[in-house]
Amino acid sequence: MKPLHIAIAGNIGSGKTTLTTLLSKHYGWIPNYEKVDDNPYLVDFYNDMERWSFNLQIYFLNNRFQQIVDIRKSETTVIQDRTIYEDATIFAPNLFDMGLMNKRDFDNYTTLFNLMTSLIGPPDLLIYLKASVPKLVSQIQKRGRAYEHSIRIDYLTRLNERYDSWIGGYTLGPLLIVDVDNMNFYENKSDLSTIVDRIESKLNGIF
Repeated sequence: MKPLHIAIAGNIGSGKTTLTTLLSKHYGWIPNYEKVDDNPYLVDFYNDMERWSFNLQIYFLNNRFQQIVDIRKSETTVIQDRTIYEDATIFAPNLFDMGLMNKRDFDNYTTLFNLMTSLIGPPDLLIYLKASVPKLVSQIQKRGRAYEHSIRIDYLTRLNERYDSWIGGYTLGPLLIVDVDNMNFYENKSDLSTIVDRIESKLNGIF
């Protein structure tokens, strides 16, 4: 079996990191996590989005491009927590539309993204965790990261709308949509088994 690039997409608080960990343990895949705790811009960004939006997005773009380069060299299947596409189709345009990133910076960012994605391929399977805003808020509060306390409801709502639009038009490869509103795959083994069964069906289609 050839090594695969599996990626999990979803809004803030949708459960990406948790599912990445659970699936990596179940399958023996290598987990590739989004840099959060050691991100040098994240706290500043949530305190002053307009000042730090470009810096944060460039940091994520650079980091995720390096991740994909490493994933493509891997001899073992890797499961990635969030994709490079979310940065450029969800977060950066949202910041631009909210007036939190100026046009010069947004155009610069977009040009760099287009160059990077011309050099890499999409994931072999994209798993999208679809969640309502109340579910996201509940999950964010539960994990208790101090810098996330200032995240606004309208910000999450805008992101969710962009996620729905992006996933609705996603054609880069196989896609699995998991509605997590009525799931607790961390504590409920049957919920996790349901997701695993659906992944198996998708993987069988890939091979």
